[in-house]
Amino acid sequence: MHHDFTFSIIKPNAVRTGKTGPILAMINGGGFEIAAMRMVKLTLSQAESFYSIHKGKPFFDSLIEFMTSGPVVVMILKHENAVDQFRKLIGRLIRLKLNQVPSGELLPVSVQMNAVHGSDSVENAIKEADFSFQELRDSNNR
Repeated sequence: MHHDFTFSIIKPNAVRTGKTGPILAMINGGGFEIAAMRMVKLTLSQAESFYSIHKGKPFFDSLIEFMTSGPVVVMILKHENAVDQFRKLIGRLIRLKLNQVPSGELLPVSVQMNAVHGSDSVENAIKEADFSFQELRDSNNR
């Protein structure tokens, strides 16, 4: 099994507030190669399918509402030991707040409304990448 790739989403709040470029710069600066990338607007059913593992949890409805609130950027990232390395990088990216305080300090946001999603295992990276680059492609082609 390949351990050299992971899957990531730049979430709607970060796309909406112009953080896509800085996040991509941080990803590149972290030594990751962007193997595939596209911007999509998740439908309700796509978001529910993607996050089905959380169905029934108290935050599920607000998570779905948030993830369908605007375009997202989905990516397949390459790097040695990519899942673990990207999770470490995400520790810094999660602190990328929608708005910086006057001092320029980045404030944390809630876990579900953070700027970036990264797969938590190789198995999930494969599943999430397949969903985002096969199912979404098939349903968004007109």
